[in-house]
Amino acid sequence: MIAPVCLPGKPLGYHVTRMHVDWVRRYCMSMPHATESAQWGDDLVFKIGGKMFAVVVLEPAKVWISFKCSPEEFAELIERPGIIPAPYSARFHWIALETEDALTVTELKQLLRRSYGLVLEKLPRKSRAALDNTTLPGVPNARSPRKA
Repeated sequence: MIAPVCLPGKPLGYHVTRMHVDWVRRYCMSMPHATESAQWGDDLVFKIGGKMFAVVVLEPAKVWISFKCSPEEFAELIERPGIIPAPYSARFHWIALETEDALTVTELKQLLRRSYGLVLEKLPRKSRAALDNTTLPGVPNARSPRKA
C-alpha cells in the first residue's frame, strides 16, 4: 500500500493518494451508465441516473472517499477504525473513509458496487426505464417491477 502524501501546512490526517483516485475512478466508471462530474470544486462525483453513489475528494481533506451503504452496513462499518459517518449525508447512510487502509481493496470494490446498486434500485421508474437493460450481478434488473 502506498503511504499517504503529507502536505506542508496541513494537519496530520490530511492526505491525497493519486493512485487510489485513479483505480476508484476506473472501477466506478466501469459500471453500466455510471457518469462522473466535478462538483463542489474539489470532489469527483459518480452517479447513476443523475443520483450520486460515490464521491472521491481530489484535494487534501480528512476523508478521501464516501459512498452509500445499507442501514445495517452503515451501523457495522462506522464501528471500524478509519470509517466515519459521511459529513452532510450520514442521515442517508453514507460513510466516509479517513484512510486508504480502512477497507481492503476487495471490500471497497464490493461496497462501491453495492452503493451503485442501492442507488439504482431507488431511481424512479421513469429514470430506470430510460436506462437500457444492462444489469450487474447482485443488482436487480433496471426494468424489473418493484416488490410491494
